[in-house]
Amino acid sequence: MQEFLSDSESKTKEFAKKLASRLVQGSFLAVYGDLGAGKTAFVKGLAQGLGVTESIVSPTYTILRVYETGRVPLYHFDVYRIADEDELYETGFDEYAAGDGVCVCEWADLIPDALPIPRFDVRIERLSEMERKITLQEVKK
Repeated sequence: MQEFLSDSESKTKEFAKKLASRLVQGSFLAVYGDLGAGKTAFVKGLAQGLGVTESIVSPTYTILRVYETGRVPLYHFDVYRIADEDELYETGFDEYAAGDGVCVCEWADLIPDALPIPRFDVRIERLSEMERKITLQEVKK
């Protein structure tokens, strides 16, 4: 397990950018955190590290955004508005999770039974207005 303290959005992005260098096709990241914790900022940094040139936008209403301009595709899920696992699987979640890119899922705590193993769990905890604690844990079989 690795912990990182961030006192700015740019430091959160930098942490994620460095993590991206460790990721390969098929990597899955489950991202946890309250509203405003910095989940999307983390994904923006991850995308930069993967070489994605498109603007990263939270997929809260679309559930999934696909970015294909990086060294591997980035599949960005936000399952906040998913009603149940049937709706989740209608999005193609399991195919993307096992796909040829890096899959990131915000609000992963809402779909614990659908999360693949192996994966990285990324927990972002708000300590103050600007300070965040980011915990990275690799989950293996």
